[in-house]
Amino acid sequence: MLSFVIIVQRLIHIYNILIAVYVLLTWIPGALQSGLGRFLARLVEPYLNIFEQFIPPIFGISFSPMFAILLLELASQGLMVLV
Repeated sequence: MLSFVIIVQRLIHIYNILIAVYVLLTWIPGALQSGLGRFLARLVEPYLNIFEQFIPPIFGISFSPMFAILLLELASQGLMVLV
């Protein structure tokens, strides 16, 4: 059971990195139209859209990635409590 939790935690960590890279790509003009940008958008945007429904952008800055990563980290830590 512990090895399953470790694998899930690593997958969560990788997904958090993908979210961070996606956010960085949004700061570079035209980067989301690249192959990497489109790939990351397909992986990350469905999850981020959940948060964007509840957390509107403030002055054009979206805070949904921050809350998305925070929730994933809490889930990761919660898995360790269960074991």
